[in-house]
Amino acid sequence: MPHSFARNALVLGLLAAIGPFAIDMYIPALPSMAEHLQTSTAAAQMTLMAFFLGFGLTQIIYGPVSDIVGRKLPLYFGLAVFTLASIGCASAPTIDWLIGLRLIQGIGAAAVMVIPRAIIRDLHTGVEATRLMSLVMLVFSVSPILAPLTGSALIIPFGWRAVFVAVTIAAVLSLLLTAFVLPETRPPAERIAGDLPTVLSNYGLLLRDRHFLGVTFIGALGMSSFFTFLASSSFIYVDHFGLTPMLYSLAFSVNAIGFIGASQFSAHLGQRFGMGRVILGAVFAYAIAAIALFALVASGVDSLPVLIAMLFVTFAFLGLVIPTSMVLSLEHHGPIAGMASALGGTLQMVTGAVMIVIASLFFNGTALPMVTIIALCAIGALILAKLTLTEKEIAAPAE
Repeated sequence: MPHSFARNALVLGLLAAIGPFAIDMYIPALPSMAEHLQTSTAAAQMTLMAFFLGFGLTQIIYGPVSDIVGRKLPLYFGLAVFTLASIGCASAPTIDWLIGLRLIQGIGAAAVMVIPRAIIRDLHTGVEATRLMSLVMLVFSVSPILAPLTGSALIIPFGWRAVFVAVTIAAVLSLLLTAFVLPETRPPAERIAGDLPTVLSNYGLLLRDRHFLGVTFIGALGMSSFFTFLASSSFIYVDHFGLTPMLYSLAFSVNAIGFIGASQFSAHLGQRFGMGRVILGAVFAYAIAAIALFALVASGVDSLPVLIAMLFVTFAFLGLVIPTSMVLSLEHHGPIAGMASALGGTLQMVTGAVMIVIASLFFNGTALPMVTIIALCAIGALILAKLTLTEKEIAAPAE
C-alpha cells in the first residue's frame, strides 16, 4: 500500500472520527448527566438530537463552500466552531444550555463529516474509492469501541463534563493534522463558480437524480438504525439490564466490532461481485437479522445476551452497506463531489435525527421501541435497494 494512501486514510479517518467521537464518548454519560442536571430521559436524548440536527443541516453549506474555495479552509472553520462549542458544553449550567451548545457543536462537526468524503472522491473512484472509504471507516469506527470505554474511564473519576474536555483536545489535534499533514485536493483550477444560482442548480440536479437519492436513503435508513441504537442503548443496557457504565461500554463495543469488521470486506467484495450486488445482498441480510431481532423481542424474549448477539449480526451486515452506498452515491458526481457528499450527509443526518425523536417519544425502558425502529429502517432500505439499483449494477462483473 503506498505511503500516501495509508497516510490519507489515517488523517481522513481521524477527521471523520471527530463527530462519532463526540457522540460515542458521550453515550455512557447520558444517565448520569440526566441525573446531575435533574432532567428527563427524553430531554437527555434531545442533546443527541440537537447534535444530529446541526451535524446534518449544515453539511449542505460546507459541501458547496468546499467545492468553491477548496477543502481545507472550511475544515479550519468547522474545527474551530467545534472546539469552542465543546469548551462551552464542558461548563453548561442547565440542560437547555447543553442542548443549544450541542447544536453548535454539531454545526462545527459537520465539516469533518462531509469534506473527507469529498476528498476521497477527489482522489479515487470505484473500487479504489471503496478501499479508501473502508480504511477511513476502520479508523473512525474505532470510535465506537474506544470512545465509550474512554468516556466511562473519564466519567467515573471526573464526571460527565470531562468528556467534553477530551473532545476539545481531539479537535485541536485534528486542526494540527489538517494544517500540516492533509494536502489540498481541490486546486483552484478545479473549483466551481461561487454564485448562488450555480449552487442551487447543482443541488437541483442532485435532487432530481433518482439513483443518487435512492442510494443515499439506503445508507440513511441504515445509519438511522444505528443512531436509534446510540440514543437508546445506554438507558436499556444501564437502567433496564443493570450494567455499569464500563460494562455498557464493553457491550456497546461488541456491537460496533461487527460493523467495523464487515466494512473492511466491502472493497474486496465490491471488486469481486460489483458494488450494487454487495449492497443488495447485504441489505437483504441486514433486514432479515433486524426482523428476526424484532420478532424475538416482541414475543417476550428479554435477554441481554440475545440482544447483543442479534445486534452484532445486524450491524455486521450494515457494515457492508454503508461504505459501498457512500461511494456509489458519489460515483457519477465528481465535479460537485462536495455538494453530493453534503446533500447525502444532510439527508442521512436529518433522517437519523427524526428516528431519534421517534425513539425518544416511544421509549418505555425496554428494547422493543428500539428494535422496532431498527427493523422498520431495514425494511425500508431493502425496498429502496430493490427499486433503485439497476440491472447493470447488480449483474455479475465481467471476468
